[in-house]
Amino acid sequence: MAHGPQAGKVPPAGFGWMGPRPLPARTLRERTMNPPPAIWCIGRNYDAHAREMGDTPRERPTIFFKNPASVVGDGDEIVLPPICDEHGPQVDFEGELAVMLGRDLCDADESEVLDTVSYAAANDVSARWWQREGSNGQWNRGKSFDTFCPLGSFVPGTSIPDPQALHLVSRLNGEIMQEATTADMIFPVAMLLAELSRGTTLLKGTVLLTGTPGGVGSRRDPAVWLADGDECEVEIEGIGCLRNRVRQAR
Repeated sequence: MAHGPQAGKVPPAGFGWMGPRPLPARTLRERTMNPPPAIWCIGRNYDAHAREMGDTPRERPTIFFKNPASVVGDGDEIVLPPICDEHGPQVDFEGELAVMLGRDLCDADESEVLDTVSYAAANDVSARWWQREGSNGQWNRGKSFDTFCPLGSFVPGTSIPDPQALHLVSRLNGEIMQEATTADMIFPVAMLLAELSRGTTLLKGTVLLTGTPGGVGSRRDPAVWLADGDECEVEIEGIGCLRNRVRQAR
């Protein structure tokens, strides 16, 4: 898979909330990334994922948030907390394209929103019981436990001519679980940023997770859940590969 010449580099000044690239196998306490102002997320933005989750594509984006404190970096651990053991195995992977803003946006046009963004691979780790039954249908809690938002190194948008023409692959222990192109998004990146900025200021450094393709573990037969010792990878053409090992907290 091709990688852009800027892959693995931290963007120019202006993306200061990102710390230095972490070393492999860091623990939560040792993580080096600081939280962004906000993490906006788009649910079921690929037709295949919407249908595997028992839904049909919507006319408007499904929007939710992740706790900014859930961010970790490439090589950091995904830690499964004891609270996620209370209702049986439930923690799932979701490989995604992440977008970070290089300036504030408010009431922005689609034609201008990509001017200063950067891109990274992301994993929208999700505790399914807490996402649904445990929070009365509000997704935020099940997606916001510590370490549940791994983000790779951000690549300047100038090195990505078209964010809707990227090949995305998610692997679990080396096996391909998700594979798609960002052309399959129902709502493209520029449209999402313009829509979210209507009447709302999106602060510089804000991260947008743009949705995951089909193939998540919870909808497989039998279901595939993250477990101690697993290795997750999310690789995006021209951007790079995000790797995180899973650890069960005791």
